[in-house]
Amino acid sequence: MSERWARAILTTYRWAGAAAYPLVGGYIAWRVSKGKEDRARRHERYGRPSQKRPPGPLVWVHAASVGETIAVVGLIEHFLASGINIVLTTGTVTSASVAAERLGDRVIHQYVPLDLKPAVSRFLNHWSPDLAIMAESEIWPVTILELGARRVPQVLVNGRMSDRSFERWRKRPFLSEALFENLAHVVAQSEVDGERFRKLGARPVTVSGNLKVDITLPPADGGALARMKDAIGERKVWAAVSTHEGEEKIAAEVHRMLRRRHPDILTVIVPRHPDRAAALKAEFAADGLDVVCRSGGEPIGPRTDILLGDTIGEMGLYLRLTEIAFVGRSLMGEGGQNPLEPAMLGTAVLAGLNVQNFRDAYRRLIDRGGARLVRDKQMLAGAVNFLINNDDMRHSMIAAGQTAVEEMSGALSRTLIALEPFIHPLIVKSRLQSGNGRAA
Repeated sequence: MSERWARAILTTYRWAGAAAYPLVGGYIAWRVSKGKEDRARRHERYGRPSQKRPPGPLVWVHAASVGETIAVVGLIEHFLASGINIVLTTGTVTSASVAAERLGDRVIHQYVPLDLKPAVSRFLNHWSPDLAIMAESEIWPVTILELGARRVPQVLVNGRMSDRSFERWRKRPFLSEALFENLAHVVAQSEVDGERFRKLGARPVTVSGNLKVDITLPPADGGALARMKDAIGERKVWAAVSTHEGEEKIAAEVHRMLRRRHPDILTVIVPRHPDRAAALKAEFAADGLDVVCRSGGEPIGPRTDILLGDTIGEMGLYLRLTEIAFVGRSLMGEGGQNPLEPAMLGTAVLAGLNVQNFRDAYRRLIDRGGARLVRDKQMLAGAVNFLINNDDMRHSMIAAGQTAVEEMSGALSRTLIALEPFIHPLIVKSRLQSGNGRAA
């Protein structure tokens, strides 16, 4: 495929999306019915703004979901301190809640427009960003091409390229190059990610490490934590967090295995998608397990088998109840979930073998001795049982995990250095427009 054909395909993609635009209403309505969209703000998905653009320089920061949103908070705090306006887009209701919790009204939050030309054009016409910063693996062709056509610099930060995505792009080298050449800079999480972006045509590419290492974890609700710990007492506790479909059932089966040796054991299950909690509770109850949901305020009793963590923004609370955490999307599904928060909060980390999306973080944790991988539910049950019975090994893993996290720190400062050529002119512009007069 030639470069000319690649550009023709991308152009066709843009206009095909424009033609399909009138048909997406049903899709959005379906998502609203499932609780995946904010009914009152669904117009934002069509690029229709709900707020006015403030005067002065403005940076558009996009973070798809909760993890990405938390990861870019440090960057946003730096921009705000420099007098730069921020419009932050996210793609999920839960990430919108996290943005409101962490940043409040200091930023303008909008739901990200659909990657269709009419929606993206309307969004860009209104907000007219001076710089676009996308987090992790958000590669939206129409958005990238529209920004490129307007000569808006766009930077990918905390860049990550999964095995599957890399293989897909590598089969279409001219197509990937025609798209990735629009990126003014890629700041990758790891050397592997950086090399993949280079092979796909991105220039320049630097490596910063993972921004999620440098986040400031919010404190847990002290009163709630104390009450839950009092209710748990001396019981043994382990957690399965960020679980995906099928892994909750595995966690429940592991609970039954462990209960033979530890009759009073409590299992904490935190599904990645809390809206599945009601169905999970019914399923577990049908199997004879005593289940309480955090969202319902149900107290943990002496016979409680499973605590379902079905609230948003309380992962720190659940992890502070235990010293052993299995991180999901690693036994069922592919790619894994972020193990850094469990390591930061003092748990020995367990996961399945499918952790490709967080390969670098797991490699460092495993090399230090802070994490172990398991093949199946039998091996998971054995690992949890071993750590319950061996205080020295459990505490050694916890300390090793925290050491590994400390060694991985510094991504925020390295990312800010990479962004300096893009941000400094905006700081100067902001100061001049505010009448400060000092353009340093």
